[in-house]
Amino acid sequence: MINTKYLAPFALAVTLVLGACTSSGQWQTSYNDVINPAVSKNWRVVKVDVRVPETLSVSEKNSYAPNADIVWREDMFGNRHDQVDAIITNAARRGAKTLRGKRKVKLLITMIRFHALSEKARALLSNSGVHDIAFTAQVVDAKTGKALSPVDTIRADLAAFTGVEADVAEKHGQTQKLRITNHVKNVIAGWLGHGKDVRGTFKRIGR
Repeated sequence: MINTKYLAPFALAVTLVLGACTSSGQWQTSYNDVINPAVSKNWRVVKVDVRVPETLSVSEKNSYAPNADIVWREDMFGNRHDQVDAIITNAARRGAKTLRGKRKVKLLITMIRFHALSEKARALLSNSGVHDIAFTAQVVDAKTGKALSPVDTIRADLAAFTGVEADVAEKHGQTQKLRITNHVKNVIAGWLGHGKDVRGTFKRIGR
């Protein structure tokens, strides 16, 4: 039998740990209106170049909120920079498929942060936890390299599934990777001016 007198202090401790990761508990999906849809409709993205700088720190610590730029556990242990590259490249390619114009362009993305959930956070949290994702993006001419948009900082935060919710979601195929990929895909499509505007804010204890 679980001794309930320990549950409240445990929940408070978790709240304090996660609350320290964000001062306001407010998260967002955001980007600037730097791309004119009337212009981008003539583009066709022929290459997506994602850069995940080696300077971004990685943590494999199984704590509620590891202090690092990259926290990713759903793939097997390996090069986390390469794994993040693969996820974001796939998402960006899918988001860019909305453009079918004649002018060939490249999409340049540089990761700032990719902080998903540790095993501990995903298993034990409830109604809290955030996928904290940020990167810069720019469109350039595929032949000349001429900038066709300014460098824009994009936030793609996403409320994470945890606890029982995560277990149920995973049984239905809604893995962290799938949810993050779909979200970033929609963010890229919106930023390019030919997808639904998914910008918004939400409050949640996280990371």
